[in-house]
Amino acid sequence: MKKIILFFLFSSCVLQAQQDTQFTQYMYNTTNINPAYAGSRGVMSVFGLYRTQWVGLDGAPETSSFSVNTPITNSNLGVGISVINDRIGPTNENTFSADLSYTIPVSAFSKLSFGIKGTANLFNLDLNKLSPEHQGDRQFQDLDNKFSPNIGAGIYWHSDKAYVGLSVPNFIETNRFSDDDTAIFKEKINYYFIAGYVFNLDQYEYIKFKPTVLTKMVDGAPLQVDLSANFLFNDKFTVGAAYRWSAAWSAMAGFQITDGLFLGYSYDRETTNLSNYNSGSHEIFLRFEFLNNYSRITSPRFF
Repeated sequence: MKKIILFFLFSSCVLQAQQDTQFTQYMYNTTNINPAYAGSRGVMSVFGLYRTQWVGLDGAPETSSFSVNTPITNSNLGVGISVINDRIGPTNENTFSADLSYTIPVSAFSKLSFGIKGTANLFNLDLNKLSPEHQGDRQFQDLDNKFSPNIGAGIYWHSDKAYVGLSVPNFIETNRFSDDDTAIFKEKINYYFIAGYVFNLDQYEYIKFKPTVLTKMVDGAPLQVDLSANFLFNDKFTVGAAYRWSAAWSAMAGFQITDGLFLGYSYDRETTNLSNYNSGSHEIFLRFEFLNNYSRITSPRFF
């Protein structure tokens, strides 16, 4: 029962303006929020992530993500697929997405990509974890494998040193737990802005510095701003920190194990009163890329 109480205490903050899944290491996982990123690295990229949020808080969110994106040879197209699983208290949500991007050169050193995203969402509610007042309540029974489609779009400009992106992953607002004309749970439209720049801090390019920003806006919820700063040493080891405005501090680290395999980890600590009830959040990911001699030289490794 404690788990369910905590779940609904948490849910009461977001039911009217549900936001998309948040990631601390969004700079490595851009296809989830912007389909125009698909294929932009010039190689096939396979990405897997696991996030456990607010460790120690019963019923807290757990997220698993898997994606593949690649350019299509001898074309300006890129494609990608992704799967995200979100578990919060008695709910289990699976999101399947397909991305298509088209890239055009805008200068000798930069490109502009346009992308569209198609999404299928399956939402489940485990009634065994609930004790509804009316056991035969139809609105709860209708939430077993509840299907909802969606569509999104994005634009992404990038060079070897910088990138800027704007995107809306979901244009269709979805109502759940609806009762006649009242929507108790409503998935709202999320607007994203993302940007970053890579500075070389020495003449040999041994140390690189990359500040990034992600801004997420959704009607009915506070503006979310994530600021991060990462240092890359000898194209192998990454260390950095991030701040989610009025929410959390984060520490990040990553290591390029091989030319194609990168491992990353982050730890979040809440700055709100919620920190009194959990021991932080953990996020770990692996990215594997199928490289060749050409892509090792031309594909930037820092985003």
